[in-house]
Amino acid sequence: MSQRSGPPPIVFILLFLGLLGGGYWWFFMRKPASTPTSVGGNTITTTVAFPLPTTVASGTTVKIDGSTSMVTINQNLKNGFEKQFPGTTVEAIGNGTDRGIQDLLAGRVDIAAASRPLTAQEQGQGLKAVTVTQDAIAIIVGKANPFNQGLTSSQIADIFQGKINNWSAVGGSPATIRVINRPVISGTHQTFKELVLKGANFGTTPNITTLQRDATTPLIQALGIDGIGYATFAQVANQQTVRVVVVDGLTPDTSSYPYQRPLYYVYKDPANVGVQAFLGYATSPPGQQALALGN
Repeated sequence: MSQRSGPPPIVFILLFLGLLGGGYWWFFMRKPASTPTSVGGNTITTTVAFPLPTTVASGTTVKIDGSTSMVTINQNLKNGFEKQFPGTTVEAIGNGTDRGIQDLLAGRVDIAAASRPLTAQEQGQGLKAVTVTQDAIAIIVGKANPFNQGLTSSQIADIFQGKINNWSAVGGSPATIRVINRPVISGTHQTFKELVLKGANFGTTPNITTLQRDATTPLIQALGIDGIGYATFAQVANQQTVRVVVVDGLTPDTSSYPYQRPLYYVYKDPANVGVQAFLGYATSPPGQQALALGN
């Protein structure tokens, strides 16, 4: 009588259980992964969000500095986080993306709000980014500016490079176009350079003024009746003193608007418990609702 060859059934059962356990770990227990993303021609690594915490210890403080484009976002998330987790504190200021990242690296803040992707050098210093929301960069003029038409992407690039410097060249009345630019430290400045100028430099003609401080209110005040500038759409959508210029027939709140970008929260790996909690909240459905509506 011949004997049956091959491993006993228990071996297959153990193998199946091992594969099942491995699959569970892969989908549910592994640490947040990193996903390469291309923005403005730069490849960045965006970390998968942390989970929404169920509780956060009273006394937890999270400090944020960074993009002026994210001041309203920071405030909305601060209000929502502190409301959902009593006893916590979020301290948020907006000194510009580069300053926020410098403060993060120096240990002065826990999170940097960034309106541009991380550079390879910054990633090499242990920084990681979480996408918070999508934003549009709006082209704006003063409410009293007689120019009330739209512009093409090509015309906008030429204006900010100093190749077009009179409103009559784009269908307006004869008058010098005063370009109000943000400082180089601004993440919005750098993203504008990538999205609008396709990596080319801003112009240096006499009609172009660069602000010393990265802030939207002074930029709006400087527009007057003949100026043009740019800002995050969320900051100017409800402003009564500016008008948003239509670009290629599209407004910033349309899905195919050309000047769109992600906004990020940057942290230093490994993230502490407070940072994990805040980022988990910021990217969760409750956080996204607070971000959009305020709280």
